[in-house]
Amino acid sequence: MSASARFRDRAIVFANGVAGLPLEVPTANPVNYHQAMSDPGAMARTAIDGQLFLPPGASGPVPAAIVVPGSLGVAPSHLAHAETLTGMGIAAFVIDPFGARGVTSTVANQVQYSFAASAYDVVAALAVLNGRPEIDRARVGAQGHSRGGSAVLTAAMRRFADPALGGGPRLKAVYAGYPWCGHQFLDPFVGDTVVRAIAGDRDGWCLPQQTQGYIQAIRLRGGVASMRIVAGAAHSFDRGTAVTMVADASVAPGAPTGYVADDGAFSHPVEGVADARLTDRDIMIYGMKAGYGVRGATIGSLPGEADVFREDMVRFWRETLLDGAGG
Repeated sequence: MSASARFRDRAIVFANGVAGLPLEVPTANPVNYHQAMSDPGAMARTAIDGQLFLPPGASGPVPAAIVVPGSLGVAPSHLAHAETLTGMGIAAFVIDPFGARGVTSTVANQVQYSFAASAYDVVAALAVLNGRPEIDRARVGAQGHSRGGSAVLTAAMRRFADPALGGGPRLKAVYAGYPWCGHQFLDPFVGDTVVRAIAGDRDGWCLPQQTQGYIQAIRLRGGVASMRIVAGAAHSFDRGTAVTMVADASVAPGAPTGYVADDGAFSHPVEGVADARLTDRDIMIYGMKAGYGVRGATIGSLPGEADVFREDMVRFWRETLLDGAGG
């Protein structure tokens, strides 16, 4: 099956014999966080593709991790991570936010759909897993990469997740790979969700220092959060492919953070006033006009870096979904 086909139509079988089960994820396209959190009835509804991979010989409810890709869509590295998870005894639910939205890449234009929509996809995928008898509802996490890393961090925020999930279980843990943290909640309360981020100190796409600040804010709000910085690593250093330049990437590392108020409204970085009308585009245009815009960014791995990521990922999921958690 062509890699360009809709994800739901791809027949994917791992080397361990695990085959993907296509599942639809009912989700939405909020224009911003405010609409998702304070006016959800106004959101345009849609459904995205996902494939669920159960561990070999799974019997009874098993833990699961939602795998969320970044700006280039589902890559071989994401499927490799899913295969690793199944080998650990953890189900992997890989979602494709792009196909149903008619998007092929967001590297040149991140506002084809909102970051709030990306996060809503994660809580929507959690709701799907909560209804599956094969899945242990008390042990579901989410792993995101780049834009997907931003999505899982937002999905961990109780002010975002609570309106969407009602009384259902929340994410037990989130693992954010080199996330973009240009949007941050003023109240970064994550409840009992365990948070970890990992990034390279040579990331020219997503500023590691901004991620450090968000992780520290989560800690100060009482959350269990940690971060690892990998020396010399660029963006997407888990890909296992040579470091290359993505020439059409439109990035703004170092632009001031757009903070999200308790009702979901953005506070403009300069004006400092929450305004429900502001969108991702408004915040990004400000960053470009302020001189932070850059064209082109490097992605890929130096020798051994993909192994560093995998080892850290395995350790995190073992500690949060398996050890001492009935696994």
